Amino acid sequence: MSVVNNAILDPDIGWGILAAFSVLWVYLGWYWGRKQEGLEDYMLAGRNIGMALAVATSMATWVTSNTTMVAPQMALQLGMWGMVGYSLGSVGLMLFAPLARRIHDLMPSGYTSGDFIRIRYGNAAWRVFLVISLCYAFGWLISLGMAGGVLINALTGIDYRVGMTVILAICVAYTLLGGLRAVIGTDFIQTILILVGVAILAWLTIDRVGFTPMHDAVMARRPELFNLLMPAAIMFLFNNLLFGVGEIFHSNVWWSRAFAFRKGVGFKAYMTAGLMWIPIPIVAGFVALAAPALGINVPAADMVGPLVAAHLFGVAGAIVVFIVVFSALASSLDSLLAATGDLITQDIYRGHLRPEASANEMRVAARAIILGLGVVTWLICYPRISTLGALLYFMGAFVASTIWPIAAGLYWRKVNPQGAAWAMVLGTASGLTAYFQIGFYAAALTGAAVSMAVVLLSTWLWPHDFDWRLLNEPPKEELA
Repeated sequence: MSVVNNAILDPDIGWGILAAFSVLWVYLGWYWGRKQEGLEDYMLAGRNIGMALAVATSMATWVTSNTTMVAPQMALQLGMWGMVGYSLGSVGLMLFAPLARRIHDLMPSGYTSGDFIRIRYGNAAWRVFLVISLCYAFGWLISLGMAGGVLINALTGIDYRVGMTVILAICVAYTLLGGLRAVIGTDFIQTILILVGVAILAWLTIDRVGFTPMHDAVMARRPELFNLLMPAAIMFLFNNLLFGVGEIFHSNVWWSRAFAFRKGVGFKAYMTAGLMWIPIPIVAGFVALAAPALGINVPAADMVGPLVAAHLFGVAGAIVVFIVVFSALASSLDSLLAATGDLITQDIYRGHLRPEASANEMRVAARAIILGLGVVTWLICYPRISTLGALLYFMGAFVASTIWPIAAGLYWRKVNPQGAAWAMVLGTASGLTAYFQIGFYAAALTGAAVSMAVVLLSTWLWPHDFDWRLLNEPPKEELA
C-alpha cells in the first residue's frame, strides 16, 4: 500500500529522473565490465583500486539511504543526540582503517571475511559467522529496498511498490554487468552528487528557516528533543557507535574493498572517508528539526527527511533530495549486492556445495546469486514490513557480537576459537533479548558487551596459539 503524502514532484518528473539514472548506471556497468578477465577481476576489481576511487567508494557506500532517511527519523524521535549519535557511525570507518591494513598484510590472497573466520577459528565459528553475516546482509538489503520505495512515494506519489521495484532492478542490472569495478566506478560519481546535494540542502535550510525559528518551534512543540539527558537518547549514542563498528568490522562489503585496494591504500582511504562522513547525518537530521516550525504532519517517522525537504524547497529542492537519496541508495545497494554475492559464492556455493567448481562456473554462479538476492529482497520488501529505523537496529544485535572475535582475531594470537564462536552466539542472543525487552537502542550495546566478556574470559582460561602464516594461504588453482 502506498503512503498518502503531499508529494511535491509530478510523477512524470520522477520517472524522468529514474530513466536518466537507469540508462547512465546500466551503461557504466556494461562499460566497466566489458574487459573483465577472470573471477578475481569480477569480484575484487583486479585488486588494483587506487586512493581516489577507494575513498569515494568507502564514503558513498557508508552514506546509505538509511543515513539520509533514518538520521532524520532519529532526530525526530531522539532529538539532538539522535543525529549526533548517528554521526558516530564514522568511528566504524576510522577504526577499520588499521584493520584494513592488517587484513591486506595477513591475507593478500583473501576473498571474503568468511575466509578469515574459517582459517582463524575453524568451521563451527565460520558457520555461525555466515548466519550472522547473511541475516545482516538481508536486513540491510531490505532496508535499502524499502527506502527506495519510500523516497519515490514521498516525493512523487509513485506507488511504493513500483518505485522499490525500479530501483532494485537498476542496481541488480549494473552490478551483474560490471561486478565490483562497476560498483566502485559508479560510487565515485555518486559521492560527488551526494556531497554537492547535501551542502545545498543544508544552506537552503538555514537560509529559508533559520536557527531561531527552528529552536523556538521545537521548544514549543517538542521540547524533549533538546533534552541532552534523555536516557534513551544517551543509550542510543553508544548503541549506534557499537552498531556502526560491528556493521563494518564483520561485513564483506568492507573486507572485499580491503582486498581490492592496492597495498598501502586501505588505511588512508578508510580514515579519510570516515572523517568526510561525519557531517552527513548531522545535516540530514538538522533538516528534520525544521518539521515543527513548518507545521508538517509526518505520517511515518522515516518519511520526515523527504517530506520536509520537499515542503521547504519546492520542486527544485525535491529534485535535489531525490538525486541525493537515490545516489546514496544506489551506492550502498550495489555494494551490498556484490559483497553478499561474493560471500555466498565463495563461502557457501564453493565452500559447502561445490568445492571443485571451476572459475567459469564460479562466475556464472556469482551472477545468478546476485540476481537471486535481488528477487528475494523484492519479495520481502513488497509488503513494507517495518519502518526503516526499526528494521535497521534489529540487526544491531547480530553485528555487534562480531566486533571482538574480528578485532581480537586479527591482532591477538591467543584467542580461543570455541570462545569466538560462543561470543557470536551469546552476543546475538543477548542483543536480541535487549532489543525486545528494553528497546532498539540497547541491542548492539548489550550484544557487544556479552561478546567481549566471552572472548576475554575464554581466552584467559583456555588460550590457543595460532600461526599467522596460515592466513596467507594461496588461492586455489581454479580461482587464480
